[in-house]
Amino acid sequence: MSEQSVPGTEAIRVMVVDDHPMWRDAVARDLAAAGCDVVATAGDGPQAVRRATATTPQVLVLDLNLPGMPGATVCKELISSLPGLRVLVLSASGEHADVLEAVKSGATGYLLKSASTDELTDAVRRTAVGDPVFTPGLAGLVLGEYRRLASEPAPARPDDPSVPQLTERETEVLRLVAKGLSYKQIAERLVISHRTVQNHVQNTLGKLQLHNRVELVRYAIERGLDDI
Repeated sequence: MSEQSVPGTEAIRVMVVDDHPMWRDAVARDLAAAGCDVVATAGDGPQAVRRATATTPQVLVLDLNLPGMPGATVCKELISSLPGLRVLVLSASGEHADVLEAVKSGATGYLLKSASTDELTDAVRRTAVGDPVFTPGLAGLVLGEYRRLASEPAPARPDDPSVPQLTERETEVLRLVAKGLSYKQIAERLVISHRTVQNHVQNTLGKLQLHNRVELVRYAIERGLDDI
């Protein structure tokens, strides 16, 4: 991994979790060299939860195979307790089951450890602003799973006047999210700022009482918004 600075990562607070000390230290060192603020590292699940709670990073770079507590469980627990936290899984495994488990646990992205330093730092930067980041080939897998889930019977959700109504712009953003576009692509398509896209997504999640992008995409696909 190189140590060149990558613009856009200067203010990002990052925590690195991996049970292999040499790898963990190398990733932390590379991210720090790229301008990230590495606030903590951890080598097992329980330690990750404690240290993340104490340091409140913006992005958690997380391995899945951890002693003490699986990475997916760490992801779920921290996302539920730390509002605004984004999780980027950095794993040696490209197994479909691992990727889907990570996404269902709330991870924003999934990168293989074969990624270069430039790819990792770019992924951290994009993860920090909520863009889904996947090693090439995995994004299609995740979207396919969204569609499979949408074809299954979902828990009843009342379609009555008590269900919060989305604005025209929120619906437009939701439609593009369901099509698999990143926040940056949506912003360019609608000629609005990246921050405005994020705000629309967060407002939509709140109105629909959903918790993450997985649930949001499923909601959209169930209603055929991805086909419009």
